[in-house]
Amino acid sequence: MLETGTKAPDFTLPDQNGEMRSLADYKGRKVILYFYPKDNTPGCTKQACGFGEMYPQFEEKGAVVIGVSKDSVASHKRFEEKYNLPFTLLSDTEKEVIQAYDVWKEKKNYGKVSMGVVRTTYLIDEEGIIIKAFDKVKAADNPAQMLEELG
Repeated sequence: MLETGTKAPDFTLPDQNGEMRSLADYKGRKVILYFYPKDNTPGCTKQACGFGEMYPQFEEKGAVVIGVSKDSVASHKRFEEKYNLPFTLLSDTEKEVIQAYDVWKEKKNYGKVSMGVVRTTYLIDEEGIIIKAFDKVKAADNPAQMLEELG
């Protein structure tokens, strides 16, 4: 996991509409950048829907929410439409940003070891500095936790 106080690595990835987005696009706003394993799985859906329901409150506090996984643009589009998600989902099929943010880790599931995205959320300030970092995030609690972090 990246340290608080360090500059967040910039990136350019396609969103759920195939438009290229970079962290620099959000300079001047707080960014909640969350990494999740897979679209349409129970935990990831809870987390995304939580961010979606609270999105107006994040906007009131001047923050944007961006979700990142290694799913395709088409998968993100279906996920967004199915749950009416009002925020950006980025597709990192090459895992470049996932690795830059140090969230591609060894995971154990029912005794089986594999590599995957560890659910992690970063709060990045208006200047692109990581001010909070949370790993092993509880999907259902994460949106409320991040809203609280914004004060």
